[in-house]
Amino acid sequence: MKQIMLRDGKSIICDVPSPVVDPQSILVQVEYSCISAGTEMMGLKATGLSIVERALKKPQHLKKGLDMITQQGLAYTKNFINTKLSVDAPVGYSTAGRVLEVGQAVQGFSVGDKVACAGAQCAFHSEIISVPANLCVSIPQNLGAKEASTVALGAIALQGVRRLQPTLGEVFVVIGLGILGQLTSQILQANGCVVIGSDLKNDRLDLAASLGMEHSVPVDENNQIDYIHRVTDGNGVDGVVITAAAQSSEIISAAFQMCRKKGRVVLVGDVGLDLKRDDIYEKELDFLISTSYGPGRYDYNYEEKGKEYPLAYVRWSENRNMKEYLRLLATKKVDIDPLIFRVFDFTKIDEAYSLIEENNLKSPLMVLDFGTEKAKLIQEISNPHVMNGVKNSDKLNIAVIGMGEFARATHLPNLKSLSEHYNVHTIFSRKGHNAVNMAKKFGAQKTTSDYQTVLTDDDLNCVLIATKHHQHAEMALAALAAGKHVLVEKPMVLTSEELNKISNFFADQTKADSSPILMTGYNRRFSPYMKIVKKQVLQRKNPMIINYRMNAGYIPKEHWVQTEEGGGRNIGEACHIYDLFTFLTGSQVVSIDVTPIKPQLDYYLTNDNFVVQMAFADGSVASLTYTAMGDSTYPKEHMEIYCDGKVVTMTDYKQLMIHGVRFNKMRSKIADKGHKEELRLFAEAIKNQLDWPIPLWEQIQTAEIALTIEKLLLTDSPRA
Repeated sequence: MKQIMLRDGKSIICDVPSPVVDPQSILVQVEYSCISAGTEMMGLKATGLSIVERALKKPQHLKKGLDMITQQGLAYTKNFINTKLSVDAPVGYSTAGRVLEVGQAVQGFSVGDKVACAGAQCAFHSEIISVPANLCVSIPQNLGAKEASTVALGAIALQGVRRLQPTLGEVFVVIGLGILGQLTSQILQANGCVVIGSDLKNDRLDLAASLGMEHSVPVDENNQIDYIHRVTDGNGVDGVVITAAAQSSEIISAAFQMCRKKGRVVLVGDVGLDLKRDDIYEKELDFLISTSYGPGRYDYNYEEKGKEYPLAYVRWSENRNMKEYLRLLATKKVDIDPLIFRVFDFTKIDEAYSLIEENNLKSPLMVLDFGTEKAKLIQEISNPHVMNGVKNSDKLNIAVIGMGEFARATHLPNLKSLSEHYNVHTIFSRKGHNAVNMAKKFGAQKTTSDYQTVLTDDDLNCVLIATKHHQHAEMALAALAAGKHVLVEKPMVLTSEELNKISNFFADQTKADSSPILMTGYNRRFSPYMKIVKKQVLQRKNPMIINYRMNAGYIPKEHWVQTEEGGGRNIGEACHIYDLFTFLTGSQVVSIDVTPIKPQLDYYLTNDNFVVQMAFADGSVASLTYTAMGDSTYPKEHMEIYCDGKVVTMTDYKQLMIHGVRFNKMRSKIADKGHKEELRLFAEAIKNQLDWPIPLWEQIQTAEIALTIEKLLLTDSPRA
């Protein structure tokens, strides 16, 4: 399918795999997509900036970069930034079209329904989009898709008005009469309010006046504040809505001065916020921010999981705002047609952007026409820049599944550096443009959004699964059943049922001559530090005591890692340490005791703040202190081992000391947690038919430990 992207300050039209529908989403064929001039011009210019220019515009990113250099090293940071900057950026956030497919968990939509969609993360300028259900609304029968494609802009304007809480007959100033200002003016009028417009362009004032705005501040008026007080009998207005975009703080100051006592100012746009106390204090003004389309925006559970708020408690969520805006259009309470300057075929996007850059729009809005002919769902694309069908018996053709930050910043660069072992053959992402971006950068032959094409591709030897945690087990089993070797990121499973399926798969494989390798991404055991530690404890005569502390850092409970998709941090991250305990002891666990904190508030969770102690069959004892309550400037990981008159200490995979033997301290500036070595050993095992890098029983034991601890944490039972 075709999708508009931004690259190096220009727009391009790319061929990308069609997205696939998720359980909570619907697949939509786009007919019209609305251009948001201000937002898209900002994005266009941003893609043309150098690293230095971007850092100067956003100093907070510069600090993050410096912190990353300290923690991960210059090479990693450089690669991370280059990967971020080299990708083509999707654009668009307000569309309309027809439903092609409906997710299993979605209700209220059917194939063929006309819908309007919003969201910068999904409602792209693209022939086909996959959109969460709460970001879609049905289009009224008497409303066209062209008009409905403005739904995101309309919901933004409507939410700004709701924050204002206008009453019949009140007087409001709208500062900035671009598309949001024009819509705000009409919505206020529909609410029975008097509107005064303020803008630097006469044509915008004239347009708003033609649509019912009663007053406007003349462009040549030297003192706009005096003008406002003159037309309000010296009282000032009841409130101001700012829909302008400017760096100056004079706009916000003027808005405060225009208001009567007890008035209110709502910021919808983006202006300087150097506030003056004297502007606000004596009048006791209310200053409010309006967030996008309304309640639910940026709420993961609302937008991605489809959990609508109870109407009795949240009357106007973002989905309800979207519906109401379309009702206003359908009943002619808001007239969008005069605001649309032109409709362009989507292939003419460059022409549309040129008009915006030239500031040559008589009306503030343009719409892209994608046509109504049914688009083809093509979920696999070959990379034209790479020779297809190249086979090298010394290299493994690998598919990388999932294009999250870790896969992009760690796995793909490592695979590229191991080119003697791997050919990155296929990249899979449910968002096709993500797959195409990474294929271009790392030279993959194919991109796909359909996992089934990976499973049926005979050219592929192995897969690396780096999706969200809840998909790991199912995808790994499917790949194993298809005869692919699998390296799956931790955790291998989230439930006992999933673990049983994997165990049963290999139990059934015992009669076969060979079975595919399954390797969970417990990379720490492959760190050069842990290899030395293993060598030291391998010939021990007595049990060990292992103390491990993980100062993991805080992650909000709303983050996906803490949800059913992530399984929580005990299963999702502490499993690394359970694997280390298994690796170092080489023994079966015989008992587990766990003690979590008892938080008085919901800020900290029990399953990322606990102490666990386990005993092994060889007599060794291991304990883990896992906490999210520490400070990030303190080392994240520290291990101590006591055994046979020796003491081993390791800190952050940067420093190793062994007391009791002749050993020079081992140090490195950058942590080496074994990610690259993990991939190398995986390849060697496949190509040379060697023993698995991690024995199956050790992977199963690690998963069992994590699942047992999770059960103890959630049931408040101390022992298993």
